[in-house]
Amino acid sequence: MTDITKKKEDVKMHLKDLRQDLKKMHLTVTEELILPNTDEVKKLINKMDQLLNLIESK
Repeated sequence: MTDITKKKEDVKMHLKDLRQDLKKMHLTVTEELILPNTDEVKKLINKMDQLLNLIESK
């Protein structure tokens, strides 16, 4: 597996994980009318930062 292919797979994995977490959070807000815990939001921000770092790294 080339470096670029591995990087693409890593990005896909991170995006799928983020998407799933955001969907859960969205359902909680819309169906249960409960705002997300600040720790959950910070965790997602961290994941997005990691993804951005992965994308920007060369």
